[in-house]
Amino acid sequence: MKRRILLTPRERQEEEDRFTASLAGLAVALLLGLIGLWVADGLAQVSKLEDCLLQGRMNCERIELSPVP
Repeated sequence: MKRRILLTPRERQEEEDRFTASLAGLAVALLLGLIGLWVADGLAQVSKLEDCLLQGRMNCERIELSPVP
């Protein structure tokens, strides 16, 4: 059998504030992760372009391949 713990209004508010702060921290961490992935993808594209140019190629545009059915 579970015992219910009665919280004072102040304790309840502190609990809600802690929960809100935890959610905000999670949101910031996810945002930073997404920004990091976006930056890493951009750096990878620039790196591939630089590798192509350093090989002396003139046409280094990305070639889009359609999937084979």
